[in-house]
Amino acid sequence: MTPTATPPPAATATAADDASAASAALDRLDQQLMALLQVRGSDLHLAVGQPPLARINGELTSLDHTLWSSEALNALHERLARHEGRSDELTREGGLDLGHTVGAERFRLNLLRARGRPALVARHLDSRFRSFQELGLPPMLGHLADVQDGLVLVTGATGSGKSTTLAALVHEINHQHARHILTIEDPVEFVHEPIRAHITHRSLHQDFPDFASAVRAALRQDPDVILIGEMRDLDTMRAALTAAETGHLVLGTLHTADTVGTVERVVGGFPGEEQETVRYRLARCLRAVISQRLVLRSDGQGRTALAEILMVNNAVSNLIATGRSKQIYSMIESGTAQGMQTVDHSLAQAVRQRRLSPEDAQRHAQDLLLLTRLLQRPESTPAAVAAAPGERGRHAGA
Repeated sequence: MTPTATPPPAATATAADDASAASAALDRLDQQLMALLQVRGSDLHLAVGQPPLARINGELTSLDHTLWSSEALNALHERLARHEGRSDELTREGGLDLGHTVGAERFRLNLLRARGRPALVARHLDSRFRSFQELGLPPMLGHLADVQDGLVLVTGATGSGKSTTLAALVHEINHQHARHILTIEDPVEFVHEPIRAHITHRSLHQDFPDFASAVRAALRQDPDVILIGEMRDLDTMRAALTAAETGHLVLGTLHTADTVGTVERVVGGFPGEEQETVRYRLARCLRAVISQRLVLRSDGQGRTALAEILMVNNAVSNLIATGRSKQIYSMIESGTAQGMQTVDHSLAQAVRQRRLSPEDAQRHAQDLLLLTRLLQRPESTPAAVAAAPGERGRHAGA
């Protein structure tokens, strides 16, 4: 029998030292993530030779005065990647996205290299489910939970609260309907416990290799609702349109600034020879677009959402199909009875609810004259948001 080789003492000591350094770096990360929550921060930035930075209400500020060394951050990278079984991917790609849990709190981590040195960015994934009203969005958006099929998009810049809005909608569906909700994410952000719905959470790399293949596979997994964490490429958009056309409700996000830009972004993502067909397909299956951003509240209590909301009725569908997207803005301005609103409508509502002062609202206005007229009107209650999609029989009974 061949004897097992024994590593030399120096190698054993080195391995033990590396493991100890990695463990210490992970403990330090966890401590700083909890400190981030104590100051109500949303993101943590770590870089070599710099103190940790916390994003609080959209602004970066030092979390403490300790500096991270290259050795400590490298050890942290290796520890996190090895735990996920993705060390080869980290080496090959130079970066990695993964989920991380500290106690009951979840974070999305991005491991990266900058000028050859390790760095890390973490975002807190707030597990609390908020109502649309708590988010500063029209409560009537809850009626979207009754939509049976088609495509609903939530758009905005990174950090604009898209995932939180989608989580509110999924939470509403979970309360109201016995459906199968399938989420396809990178990583899973909000974990929904079943109430009435059956919920399947799938995470990139852990459960599937890429978004497009996961969406195509979803059609064989008997879903009623498919949530796509990000429609980031043509193949994913193509698969999402197909799913929305075949009797599924597809919820997704895009990094676009407004509703009309979202329509053009989807169409423009396809090759030129396909765009006319895609316009028709999108016109038939698009149900709503919520384009949002976050601004500081005037009372200093964090940030609040502003949203432009498009509900796709027959008239809007015709504009999309015929390539007259720019005329959609006038439909939004006149469609408040159907649950639509411009950013200026959203600003006026924020002023009435004392989330923003009139002066702050004016600084964010797209049309100052329109905002002034809206603030001068008596507050009214718009009709249910279901009115617009209801024209075409798109809602199921509760």
